[in-house]
Amino acid sequence: MTEATWTSADLPSFAHRTVVVTGANSGLGLVAARHLAGVGAHVVLAVRDPSRGRQAAATITGETEVRVLDLADLSSIRRFADEWTGEIDVLVNNAGVMNVPEGRTADGFETQFGTNHLGTFALTNLLLPHITDRVVTMSSVMHRSGTIDLDDLNWQRRRYSRTAAYNQSKLANLLFSLELQRRLTRAGSAVRSLAAHPGYAATNLQTRTGNAIFDLFGRIGNRLLAQPAEAGAWPVLFAASQDLPGGSYVGPDRFLEYRGHPALAGRTAAASDLGLAHTLWEASEELTGVRFGLTGAPGVVRRPEAAPE
Repeated sequence: MTEATWTSADLPSFAHRTVVVTGANSGLGLVAARHLAGVGAHVVLAVRDPSRGRQAAATITGETEVRVLDLADLSSIRRFADEWTGEIDVLVNNAGVMNVPEGRTADGFETQFGTNHLGTFALTNLLLPHITDRVVTMSSVMHRSGTIDLDDLNWQRRRYSRTAAYNQSKLANLLFSLELQRRLTRAGSAVRSLAAHPGYAATNLQTRTGNAIFDLFGRIGNRLLAQPAEAGAWPVLFAASQDLPGGSYVGPDRFLEYRGHPALAGRTAAASDLGLAHTLWEASEELTGVRFGLTGAPGVVRRPEAAPE
């Protein structure tokens, strides 16, 4: 089956495989979880709200499990990882927030950078000793407008922009995926790191920004421009299931990568900058206290009191 016609109907069997999907109680995460369970995977819905997670799991046919995970809280991430036993075939880093008001995570990080990138960074490295196949991290076409300010990653000096903060976090996701693959290769691991983006997919992410105007434009865009969430989940499912080289980035193949069937996606020069990826990784280690998970003992979280000034 070629990329040009691939859909979720072409998923291979995931029988006897375990897949962790973060943010799987709604949107693209729920769609992905539903399809993966439908082809035999044991799907773990890693969600902030267990009651909503159980409601979502009740809509899925197949083997599911709900576990609590809040990517905006390093203690929650550590607890999730500490309680994990057994193998994880695929980790799908789907959870995130978009264009929310200025705020801070439990550890003092800017909300979008802290949740979308630092939370994903910490979770992946703490789970890495358990992962046997691949890690798929969700980015966005909005990474193209993103810049990484290494001197002010947590927006403590700059005037806050919710869109610029989101774009930075999505560029960070791509750089994380790139550097993770470099480190896996250097460690001699067969685990692959891939990234995906949904194009413009109609989900509740665009309508829960905390701003009435942003939410209105999100609803209009979802109705007039976006592709259905079903199609938006195809790239991450493709990345989770197909024999792609580590470092691959998958997105829709039509109309500026906003819609279509999954194919290898383009990325900006910044998103391909190995030096920037390495420097961002080191900064992320310092902020979270989490190291690369395959160098000796698993990464250890030293919970910081707040993001550094």
